[in-house]
Amino acid sequence: MQYEKNNPVMIIGAGLSGLRAASLLTAQGIPCRVLEARERIGGRVLSQEVVDRPDLGKFDLGPTWFWPRYEPVITELVHELGLKTFLQYQTGLMVTERSQKEPPQQYALPEGAVESAVRFVGGVQVLVDAIAATLPDGIIQLNTRVTSIREKVDGTLAIEIDGGKEEIGASAVVIAIPPRLAARNIIFKPELSSELMVSLLSKPTWMASHAKVIAVYKSPFWREQGVSGFATSWAGPLQEIHDASPVTGAGALFGFFGIPAGKRDELGEESLLKLVQEQLLRLFGPFAEHPIALLCKDWARDPVTAVAEDREPLLDYPVYGPVVGSQSRDKRIFFAGTETARAQGGHLEGALRSADRAVSELMEYFKNE
Repeated sequence: MQYEKNNPVMIIGAGLSGLRAASLLTAQGIPCRVLEARERIGGRVLSQEVVDRPDLGKFDLGPTWFWPRYEPVITELVHELGLKTFLQYQTGLMVTERSQKEPPQQYALPEGAVESAVRFVGGVQVLVDAIAATLPDGIIQLNTRVTSIREKVDGTLAIEIDGGKEEIGASAVVIAIPPRLAARNIIFKPELSSELMVSLLSKPTWMASHAKVIAVYKSPFWREQGVSGFATSWAGPLQEIHDASPVTGAGALFGFFGIPAGKRDELGEESLLKLVQEQLLRLFGPFAEHPIALLCKDWARDPVTAVAEDREPLLDYPVYGPVVGSQSRDKRIFFAGTETARAQGGHLEGALRSADRAVSELMEYFKNE
């Protein structure tokens, strides 16, 4: 098949998976465009500065690290792009809190108990930006919400934007947003098979039920006390905490809330952050009481991440993998995104692997057409 500029491959979603797919297609000389509902690229990758304090560095409110021992695709890509990384800090004692009535306890973990993770100098956003830099100018279109995908008489696809404000022709589509988001927010004409819809809706959106907070300090003072920054708590509001400090300079601790999305809504952000400060004081002492800043992101309240089904916390690790039935209706629609990865679903590695698979399927389909 000849790929034409007026019918490029359309990629829905400018997260890590969508950008990777665009980069792979561009390298093959195949015209493509990336449509993104947000005002920024990155999807669930979100590296944020403290307002008016860029000197403190960037802090990850989405994914934070990767594991080279188990994740070869991202490891090779990081090397290829020449990105700087550093090991997650985990030297020293961990802290455990069983209730607010009992003082926190400190423990020395056995050597090798925690797998070494790797972080990006400058935050995970540097990976997203480096992939985007491999793309031709102008192919990423922000603030663009895809509302329907219609099959035309000639077999190509018509992509409807913002409820009909614009229609774009496509030779094929790579859907690189969370499967549930695609199932709930995009109208398919003809309709997707019931098998495919069930498959899409059965894949919980990774991180969508979570909220993450980062406390930024002048320095990582806990290290001087022989504490690693790793903490667990049954008292809350944060149930798991890690050192989130940049490679030099400022200190930071990040934590995941153990409070469900509905309860977080009831409490409100101001009350939640006050509880966070009280907890950090209990766990790490008086130096933790007054951070320079508290950064917070509640992914359950992000309409371009989560749907209603995603607000319930995950009790077990989801069974991810390619969607079932995607070939039964229209072989011009391909699904990427970390929830569709055969391995490492939910991770940055899974996002990259799923893009590799989707592009490979697309190339094979048009090669044989």
